[in-house]
Amino acid sequence: MSIFIDENICNGCKGLPEARCERICPGDLCYRKENMKAAIRDQSACWTCACCVKECPVQAIELKLPFQVCSSGASLKARLKRDKTIWTIRDADGHQEEFIIQAKCLKGDT
Repeated sequence: MSIFIDENICNGCKGLPEARCERICPGDLCYRKENMKAAIRDQSACWTCACCVKECPVQAIELKLPFQVCSSGASLKARLKRDKTIWTIRDADGHQEEFIIQAKCLKGDT
């Protein structure tokens, strides 16, 4: 598996001192290039934990899945909401399916 960042979608988290993917990556692999678009330093060092995929507010980051798991060209994206994470898996033919994982309530939430 590998992380793919679409520069056409990435806005570099304008206005923030560092991009959200940059802040959340446990391996310190995400960074902003000179054009302020996010990139990954070393795919081979990536843990494929998907923190950056979930954290990206514009869905510019995908987790590319190996053909052994899905058909070639399949990808996984996430939309993080306050109460859930919506995972969308898309195959090479463009078919997609969503999986919703509810978040646990935090203390003080109703």
